[in-house]
Amino acid sequence: MTSPHPLPAEATPEPSAHPLLAMAGELFPRLSARSDEIESARRLPPDLAAELARDGFFRMMIPESLGGLELHPAVSFQVIESVARADGSTGWCVMIGAATALTSAFLFEPAARAIFSRPDIITGGVAAPIGRAERVDGGYRLTGRWPWASGSQHCQWLVGGGVVTEGGKPRMVREGVPETRLFFFPAERAVLHDTWFASGLCGTGSGDMEVKDLFVPDEYSFSLVGQRPRIDRPLYGYPFGLLGLGIPAVALGIARRAIDELMALSRQKTLMLERRLLAARPAAQEAVADAEATVRSARAFVLEAINNIHAESTRGPVSVRSRAELRLAMTHATRSAARAVDRMYEAAGGTAVFRSSPLQRCFRDVHTATQHAMVAPPTLELTGGLLLGQELPTFTL
Repeated sequence: MTSPHPLPAEATPEPSAHPLLAMAGELFPRLSARSDEIESARRLPPDLAAELARDGFFRMMIPESLGGLELHPAVSFQVIESVARADGSTGWCVMIGAATALTSAFLFEPAARAIFSRPDIITGGVAAPIGRAERVDGGYRLTGRWPWASGSQHCQWLVGGGVVTEGGKPRMVREGVPETRLFFFPAERAVLHDTWFASGLCGTGSGDMEVKDLFVPDEYSFSLVGQRPRIDRPLYGYPFGLLGLGIPAVALGIARRAIDELMALSRQKTLMLERRLLAARPAAQEAVADAEATVRSARAFVLEAINNIHAESTRGPVSVRSRAELRLAMTHATRSAARAVDRMYEAAGGTAVFRSSPLQRCFRDVHTATQHAMVAPPTLELTGGLLLGQELPTFTL
C-alpha cells in the first residue's frame, strides 16, 4: 500500500433491492414507536428479537449452504442502516447478530449445522481475545469475562475470544504474538451480568458475559487470523472488515434519522424572538445542507469500498490496500455521521434536549457507536501509516 494515488473504483453497481431491505423499511413506524420501551428495558423486547429472527435479519451473512441468505455485503449494510434509522439500539443488535453469524463459515460443518440449523437462531458475543483458553485433550478450558456483549439476552449461542494457553502460559504463534481463537458455547452456560447502564444505545443489553473453566470442543473453536474459511465463498474473504461493517451502517442510519427529524421540526418550530420558522433561519439551512452532504458522501465512500473489496474477493485473496480502504471508509463514515448528528442537535436548539425529541437519542446513540474499537481514531493512524508507505502490522484489518 505505497502508491500515493487511490485505485480506480470498481465498476460494481449497487446490488438490486432485496426483500429484506423492503421489510426493514416497513418496520420503521412500529420500531420507532417502541424506542422508549426498548430504551427503558435496556434490551430488545423478546417478541421483537424473535420477530427479527423469524424474518431472517440475523441470517444475512450465513452461507447459503447452511441455510443462510449470504447477501451481498452492500445489501446487508443497507438493511442494518434502515433498521437503525428507526431505532439505533435495534439496528445495533441486528448488526451484532448478523456479523457474529458470519463466523459460521469458519467452523467445522457439523458444529456450524448444530449451531445454525434452526432458522430462528440468534448468536452474539465478543471477539476480543479477553478470555484464556487452556489447551486440553479434545478442546479447551475457557475462562473469561467479556464486556459489551450486545444482545446476549436473546441469544441461544455466544462466542468469546481468548488467548490459548498450555500449562498456564500463552502459546505463541511467533515471537511476541500469542495464539488467539474464538470459542462458541451455549448461552445457558454463561453468566450474564447486568452492567449496561450507558449514555447511548441503551436498549442493546450490552452487559458482561462470563464463563469459568468451560470445556469447548475443538470443533466449536476457530481462528480468524491465518485460517481460511471452511466455506470458500467471496463473502468470507475479509472477515475483520465484515465483522465491523455494521457499525457505520448503524451510525449513518442514526444520522439520517437526525436529519429527517430536524427537517420536520424546522417546518413546525417558530423562533420566539425572530417570529419565523426554524426552516427560514440561515444557520439551520446551512446546517442541513452540510449534514446532508456529509452523510451522503461518507455513505458513498463506504459503499464504494464494500463493492471494491467484495469484487476483489470474487477473484482471489483480498489485498491489504482494499482491507485498509474499507476500514478507513468505516471509521470515516461513523465519525462523519456523528458530526452530522451534532449539527442537527445544535440547529434544533433547546427542543433537542427533551426526552420527547428523537434528536437527543440520536445524539447519545451515535456518540456511543463512535467509541467502538473498530472505528476508533487509532484505525486512522494505521490506515494513514499504510497510505504513507509505512511497514505496520495489518492482522487487525
